[in-house]
Parts: sequence; structure tokens; C-alpha cells
Amino acid sequence: MHNMSDIIEEYIKELFRQADQDEVEIKRAQIAEKFDCVPSQLNYVIKTRFTNEHGYTIESKRGGGGYIRITRVETSDQDAFLARIRSLIGDGISFNHSVRILDGLEENELITNREKRLMASAIQREVIPVDMELRDMIRANMMHQFIDIIQFYD
Repeated sequence: MHNMSDIIEEYIKELFRQADQDEVEIKRAQIAEKFDCVPSQLNYVIKTRFTNEHGYTIESKRGGGGYIRITRVETSDQDAFLARIRSLIGDGISFNHSVRILDGLEENELITNREKRLMASAIQREVIPVDMELRDMIRANMMHQFIDIIQFYD
């Protein structure tokens, strides 16, 4: 059984498939009514599942005629996509942010679910037992290395 977040995510992805475009525009209130949920549930799905790391950009306009525009960033140019991911990683990165990037790599079929789980286990807090700033820097170095491997073996 899927939870509400999974259902909303799948609905939005289906909107992309139906529109056969790289952009969809939704109204927060209409989606919340359709799924009988609070608008904050929709906000949560968008903030966690339609991120830069997953290959999307978000534009939001609040108010009566407000909307949320979700644009799928072109990921067919793998080098450009990975360069964008590298810039998101930067010199230091949290575990949660890293996992969102790994989710995006899997979603864009650059890694398998098994590879994602292996990478995530290697960058956990418990595996890098140093202070947070150094841990985030080491994790970023590891993530950059993962990207190097993905590019090299493609």
C-alpha cells in the first residue's frame, strides 16, 4: 500500500507523461482537494521528491490565482546533468542532501537501487566518525568520486 506522498508523486509524474512536456502547472488547493489532504502534504511532496537533485525546478506563485510550476530539467545530456549535481554537492554536504542526490541519480537511471543503497551506507554518519564539518567535507569528496565513477563507466 502506498502512502499519500507516493500517490501524489505518482499523480504529478503522470501529469508529465500525459502532457508529454517538461513542465506542468498545478494548483495547490485543487490537488489537496483531489486527494483529500492538506496543502502542506503537497508542499512536502514537492520539496522532497521534485528537487534539483531529482532533476526538477520549482516556481511557485501564492494567492488566489497561485500555482506551482514544476519543470523537468533536461537529463538526456548526462554530462550536463552530472555537472549540475556536482555543483549541488559542493565542498560539503549533509547525509540527507546526499540521499536526495542518490535518489535523483536512481530516478534518472544513472545508478541502480542496489548501488544507491551501497553508496548511502558508505556515507552514513556512523561510518565517518568525525566532527560534522569534516564529515560533510569527506562525504562531499565521496559523492564527487561516485559521480566520477558514474561518468567513467557510462
